[in-house]
Amino acid sequence: MRTMTLTLSVVALALTTGASAVFAQKTVVGSPHDLSVSGPGRIHALHEEQVCIFCHTPHHATGQQPLWNRHMPPTHYRIYESSTTDARIDQPSGPSKMCLSCHDGALALGLVASRPRSQPILMSKRRIPPGPSDLTQDLSDDHPIGFRYDRALAARDPQIKNPDVISRELPLGKHSEMHCTTCHDPHNNELGDFLRIPTVRSAICLSCHKLYGWPASSHAVSPRPVHGRAVDPAERLPHRTVGDNACTSCHKVHSARGRERLMRFRFEEDNCLNCHNGSVARFNIDSETHKPSAHRSFLWFGNHDPKEDPRSMPPHVECEDCHNPHAVLPLGVGRVRLSSSPSLGLVTNTNRFVSGITRTGRFTENSRYEYEICFKCHAERGVALERPTITRQIMQTNLRLKLQTSNPSYHPVLGPRNNREVVSLISPWRVGSMMRCTDCHNSDLATSGGPMGPHGSIYKFLLIDNYDTSDFTQESPRSYALCYRCHDRSSILADQSFPRHSQHVVSNRAPCSACHDSHGISRIQGSSRNHSHLINFDLSIVRSASGTTGARLEYVDEGPNRGNCTLTCHGVTHVRFSYGK
Repeated sequence: MRTMTLTLSVVALALTTGASAVFAQKTVVGSPHDLSVSGPGRIHALHEEQVCIFCHTPHHATGQQPLWNRHMPPTHYRIYESSTTDARIDQPSGPSKMCLSCHDGALALGLVASRPRSQPILMSKRRIPPGPSDLTQDLSDDHPIGFRYDRALAARDPQIKNPDVISRELPLGKHSEMHCTTCHDPHNNELGDFLRIPTVRSAICLSCHKLYGWPASSHAVSPRPVHGRAVDPAERLPHRTVGDNACTSCHKVHSARGRERLMRFRFEEDNCLNCHNGSVARFNIDSETHKPSAHRSFLWFGNHDPKEDPRSMPPHVECEDCHNPHAVLPLGVGRVRLSSSPSLGLVTNTNRFVSGITRTGRFTENSRYEYEICFKCHAERGVALERPTITRQIMQTNLRLKLQTSNPSYHPVLGPRNNREVVSLISPWRVGSMMRCTDCHNSDLATSGGPMGPHGSIYKFLLIDNYDTSDFTQESPRSYALCYRCHDRSSILADQSFPRHSQHVVSNRAPCSACHDSHGISRIQGSSRNHSHLINFDLSIVRSASGTTGARLEYVDEGPNRGNCTLTCHGVTHVRFSYGK
């Protein structure tokens, strides 16, 4: 009793002598949990002067520790569910159930066990009103509680820390359960929201979570201010910059609109485009996705799942199909090098720790090559996702098959092509160089300091530059700008690689695509005798030859810089028409 009197005397002295609000918030007195008549919030008692009575009582307690004074009805809650959690999440219990006796909004705040139900404490609000403090009986949009956080869980999920190294400031339950009180101290509001650890740079989140690539990622270190966000700008974040908000830039611990994984916004792409629309991030990716040719993430909702199998997933494209927001490095570090420089095809810093499909068709959790990310949609799933605009002699929409290094011909994405007949390459490109998909498929602004990546382009096929495929196209640097990024125009028109290039392209105005299939020809369908040099005719321009030889459409490779064609093009029939140097 002497100790209690002394404590109350100290608190009273602090309040009456103008002590700082910070000191007062270290106790329940003066905090939002002070529901007495002198409490500071909109919710308070009309007459009751006691502070602790709303949770504790020395007599007539409910039997739960510590001297609990609230009724605990057997409420069944809708609990958190996610395909990516490895924990078994049960109904709330213990301290969590005590918190929810007020914060689920079901019980009257003044209904305490030490008083008859007919004589509750009269309150300014009968229950917690709708808002951030009202978690409701639906906990599926809140951080999970009621699961055991132990070594076994850490072993199943490598992105969760071993509980042995968790700060003692975050206490687990007596059976290592995660409770509300792990993160919140109901008696101390010094940090706000009764948190035990500060939220700046998500220190409280990172006490338990260890995400691949996070410490150096752009979302962890970016100094850009967040006040200009265009999606729901009224929803203020707790800190000024992206780096200081860290996890909370995209996630909400309570009442998240995107329930699974607690995303801040319901539509997946909004969690990225609320900053990457030019309001916070440097470039407007939102506008890129609305260009004539684009990966239109806004067309799908709810189809993406981090645990999906790319070989059987429903068609869709979301930002996180190509980017891992926890691992992407700051813009400007490891920028995608375009056609001015060859590469080994490795993923860039914008695509770190992203799943993919290997060249052999196997799933990989961590793509090493950029093409593996592209193959998630443009390999086996290509039949459903790609609508060919050019009808070829050999039709194939699986780009994994078209780019194999065992094929008759291919662009060197999966491996180098040692074709000594390619004499038109512009330095530093040379025979044996490798390239990325994004050397061709990229934003039209990528070469002028704009955003990079295949988000959108003004050119068809989501190309970085213009590539006309219409018959009777007038040859110019602009008509085949894409090809001329790597191939020397003067060499092509001087017939250095093929003795009739100039006649076909300039005089006859046949587009490159009339004869060449840019990705390659699968060895399953073609042969090195008939489909070398990416020869795979466009059937809307090139037709079979007819006459004494029968209806034939054929190219025959007769050795270095030599061959013959049997076909009809622009009304002219070729029958074993030979060319060579």
